[in-house]
Amino acid sequence: MNESEVRSRAYAMPLTSPAYPVGPYRFCNREYLIITYRTDPKKLRELVPEPLQIEGDVVKFEFIRMPDSTGFGDYTESGQVIPVSFQGRKGSYTHCMFLNDHPPIAGGRELWGFPKKLAQPTLKTEIDTLVGRLHYGLLQIAVGGMGYKHKQADLAEVSASLAAPNFLLKIIPHVDGTARICELVEYHLEDVDLKGAWTGPAQLVLASHPLAPLAELPVLEIVSGIHIVADLTLGLGKVVHDYLA
Repeated sequence: MNESEVRSRAYAMPLTSPAYPVGPYRFCNREYLIITYRTDPKKLRELVPEPLQIEGDVVKFEFIRMPDSTGFGDYTESGQVIPVSFQGRKGSYTHCMFLNDHPPIAGGRELWGFPKKLAQPTLKTEIDTLVGRLHYGLLQIAVGGMGYKHKQADLAEVSASLAAPNFLLKIIPHVDGTARICELVEYHLEDVDLKGAWTGPAQLVLASHPLAPLAELPVLEIVSGIHIVADLTLGLGKVVHDYLA
């Protein structure tokens, strides 16, 4: 294989059998359970990297079921997302993510900088309750629930939230272990077809774990719960701040 051939094929690893295909990446019937809660703002300031600014004292804990996703298959993920602002624009910063499928772990980390780790999240309806659970190994470290479709949500408000910018801290090490890439990445959800959104009474319980420290952002008060179903495309990102420049 000559050098030009290597360059033309080098979009992901391994070179001869990439872990994921070239995008775009379309998700059909993507289902969210998002529980918004109040936490310690001092902890938020410690965890959110500059130049992002925190917006208040809330965190969104998300369970996301993805039964049909281009190249990534059928999987579920969960994690904490923090409302932030960047240069006056409001959006969200993804603090941590846990999922059960290798291709989106590899692609998410390499392409965008999603902070993904392997774990076992689930999201399903149990009688009259939508329930999300997250296990790290054998330990259950998060469980959230919401009354199933109690009230129609404001679809315009939900659409606006899905259209807002999202921010990630992308870190790729050099061969000597130092940071070769350390960037703030912005991405958007595109071509969103919102199929439905509902609210209901919600609860969330987090447990401490040394390798999945969700409880560093403790649940002080539940603000809201929302259930969303949508088709969408995960847009590729752009670098908005280079920490090594």
